[in-house]
Amino acid sequence: MIERYLTYLATVRRYSERTVSIYRDVLTEFSSMYDLKEIDVQSVRSYEVYLLDEKGESAKTVSLHLSVLSGFCKFLMKEGVLTSNPVRLVSRPKQEKRLPVFYREEAMQEYFERTKGVLEYGKYEAQLERMILGLLYGTGLRRSELIALNRDSVDTARRVLRVRGKGDKMREIPLTPSLCEEISLYLQSVDSLKCADQAPEAPLLQTPRGARLYPVYVDRAVKAALGQVGSISGRKSPHVLRHTLATELLDGGADLNSIKELLGHSSLAATQVYTHNSIERLQKVYKSAHPRAKNDGNHGD
Repeated sequence: MIERYLTYLATVRRYSERTVSIYRDVLTEFSSMYDLKEIDVQSVRSYEVYLLDEKGESAKTVSLHLSVLSGFCKFLMKEGVLTSNPVRLVSRPKQEKRLPVFYREEAMQEYFERTKGVLEYGKYEAQLERMILGLLYGTGLRRSELIALNRDSVDTARRVLRVRGKGDKMREIPLTPSLCEEISLYLQSVDSLKCADQAPEAPLLQTPRGARLYPVYVDRAVKAALGQVGSISGRKSPHVLRHTLATELLDGGADLNSIKELLGHSSLAATQVYTHNSIERLQKVYKSAHPRAKNDGNHGD
């Protein structure tokens, strides 16, 4: 039953390999403790307690497990194995609301200023690293979306990037003239590789051996690149670059719906979290600049 469900997720829902792997792990663990054909509210609650108390999992991880089980129960209902979804009756553990982490604009500019000659004169690995950073920061792509880009994903004439996102949904992301130019310079470097694949459906970003990038390669490139910036001391990841672009766009006056479409969010609620970052920054400016805030709200002379 689990394998049939995973096949459905991979072929019909087109979930990524990583997501399918997570689903497999959760369902395998649950099935080692409970009968999948007799899932009920009590077994789900017991599993939740087990994850929280015995395994010490975070509220976020437990919620993920329950989401996986809920999806599986819906599948069992379609198959006629269950008549209802018991997971819907189980309360999720409360999670702490964490604001998205982002990098300061000055920090990112420092990196791009330092490496601006790389695409023309640097070694291929350095050129690829800058291109990874440029695309992630310039378009807000998810890591998986970046890896999946092909050469024909780039439309330089219209200056857009065609991206296949979650749920196999296609969207177009505008490219700045400078980013278009950098992509062209990078492709010249790719074409100089002996093992390069130049077909339209070939990977846009290729390893020095001409292969498609993989998650660990992207993570390492981002860490290496941002490790050169002294003002960046926190987590260095592709997703933080996505948060950074969203925050900058909001601060620059872009409306939430436009940011939602750019990032490929399925709902506006996922995009609204970035408003908290902007409000926090506004509060800091207010406290440091407003006369009454400086005097703790008192009317001073």
